Amino acid sequence: MVLQKKIASLIICFLLLLLLPLSFSKPTRNLDGISARAPTVQQIRNRHHGTREVIVDNGIIRVSFSNPQGLVTGIKYKGIDNVLHPHLRARGYWDITWQGTNIRQGGLDRIEGTKFRIISQTQEQVEISFSRTWEDGHIPLNVDKRYIIRRNTSGIYMYGIFERLPEWPELDMGLIRIAFRLNPDRFHYMAVADNRQREMPTEDDRDIERGHAKVLGYKEAVQLTHPHNSMFKNQVDDKYQYTCEIKDNKVHGWISTKSRVGFWIISPSGEYRSGGPIKQELTSHVGPTSITTFISGHYVGADMEAHYRPGEAWKKVLGPVFIYLNSDSTGNNPPQDLLWEDAKQQTEKEVKAWPYEFVASSDFLSRRERGIVTGRLLVNDRFLTPGKSAYVGLAPPGEAGSWQTNTKGYQFWTKTNETGYFTIENVRPGTYNLYGWVPGFIGDFRYQNRVNVAAGSHITLGRVVYQPPRNGPTLWEIGVPDRTAREYFIPEPYKNTMNPYLNNTDKFRQYGLWQRYTELYPTHDLVYTVGASNYSQDWFYAQVTRKTGDLTYVPTTWQIVFQLPYVNWRGGYTLQLALASAARANLQVRINTQNSWPFFSTGSIGKDNAIARHGIHGMYRLYSINVPGRLLRTGTNTIYLRQAKATGPFEGLMYDYIRLEEPSRD
Repeated sequence: MVLQKKIASLIICFLLLLLLPLSFSKPTRNLDGISARAPTVQQIRNRHHGTREVIVDNGIIRVSFSNPQGLVTGIKYKGIDNVLHPHLRARGYWDITWQGTNIRQGGLDRIEGTKFRIISQTQEQVEISFSRTWEDGHIPLNVDKRYIIRRNTSGIYMYGIFERLPEWPELDMGLIRIAFRLNPDRFHYMAVADNRQREMPTEDDRDIERGHAKVLGYKEAVQLTHPHNSMFKNQVDDKYQYTCEIKDNKVHGWISTKSRVGFWIISPSGEYRSGGPIKQELTSHVGPTSITTFISGHYVGADMEAHYRPGEAWKKVLGPVFIYLNSDSTGNNPPQDLLWEDAKQQTEKEVKAWPYEFVASSDFLSRRERGIVTGRLLVNDRFLTPGKSAYVGLAPPGEAGSWQTNTKGYQFWTKTNETGYFTIENVRPGTYNLYGWVPGFIGDFRYQNRVNVAAGSHITLGRVVYQPPRNGPTLWEIGVPDRTAREYFIPEPYKNTMNPYLNNTDKFRQYGLWQRYTELYPTHDLVYTVGASNYSQDWFYAQVTRKTGDLTYVPTTWQIVFQLPYVNWRGGYTLQLALASAARANLQVRINTQNSWPFFSTGSIGKDNAIARHGIHGMYRLYSINVPGRLLRTGTNTIYLRQAKATGPFEGLMYDYIRLEEPSRD
């Protein structure tokens, strides 16, 4: 009897072994009912173009790459032979702008590979590589572009490994990004956020030479005079109207309402991007085009630290990002809501899965190879309070606020809770400074000790105290210290150039608002009276130049008028002046006299172009200006703020917050 049971058990085990291979080969079904299977890789020669291609197919999505360049030439999905632009060579690509030591070196480089490799191929996924090592004439970098296509997944994971050796020549990098140009016959609806999505004009609508549009103040902004659809007539289109802060820039893309298909770029992490969580970057725009940017000077300008000197080595993994395609087979109209909601749900899954465990490169670190840093932020501004809703982050060592211009290292950011506690997860091993800022308080925080993170470590910092700049009690203040000019007066846009894509909460994104200043103040400048004026109505959002002729602009001088019942003649007052943006500006401060030599001057500052590019902030700056009591008067006082540069409409600055402090009573 025992022998019979053993024989029966062996037979059952044998049958299970026979059935096991069938479980691997049996196709699965995705939500749309498309057969999915283990991804395959083919290398072929295109009969029509005579070019070599690599094709990866998992039964849901079929992706074609030029070989060995590594450009994405085709994506077949849901019966669409190619969701990308059929007539362009550059359809899905990386590119980089750079400048070498020789003025003839540099420009735009599409980073086309010279070598193709299959990194891994399993039943679950394929990872392929298109790489290039430095050759004279190209940008001095080694680049390895990686693509991952997984089983039962309707998308492509993309990342790049960029490396510079110390003995290579000097280099300036301005931009690194991934761009996709989609099929213009299919994709007409764009979505960037819940309240920023609509049917879009076409690239042909922007054609100035054919008389379909006219250029406005700069080349990116055009007015659509003869669009294909009359609903767009006289609207302004400008790709900078669709920018987004990195912390919110997690998913954006396009929808083909005809094919009921969505194309999305999902960025699950901000660690590989430059400039910190509130740096603004481009998203999707007319083309139809979708991009994700890793390094750029957008809304910061030439202050971005992108210069590599002789002897300086650099290596960084950019990405992965996920190119996600979805479809709606329900037949319900319209498909936009369903596809957008699904894209957001997929984004949540990608964020939760970060850092990915399926990436082959040892340069991309898994969760167990990273560390965690925790602590509690407190603010000491006359008394101790929790640093609630504050931004805290780990970034390469530097001065307080240096994370705004850092491009070379990784950054890891989070927000504190209502009691100031924070947890920064998935930190790559390395040496960092802990930085931060707290809404409602001026200045930048930097923890006094460097933070050394090791693989698998859990570092507890305990209580971290930030003491914001303050030399005495507040006499008066203008604005809210939140690093933006959002709380100030933003005028109504011109009706004949309005973009209805933009909702009222983002009114600052409308074109031409800077021109309203000249209309409001045609002969004299803004005067703000403390105690009588209201900054939300009486303080223009940007101190810009005034137009006095067709091509003539003059500097502007704003006045802050205030009363002092008593002046400490021997004491030192402090003017805390926080800027949210500066573009080729020179702010001069005078006190109680308009014609004297400036008491304080910033000198020439800023190239963030936030005024022209519809940003409500750019790079943050804080000036703590000592004001001797002898310059003030009992009774009426006036501070003159003169923006002294005026060669065009876009020189200017935005204020975050202004405060006058009396001498300390200690």
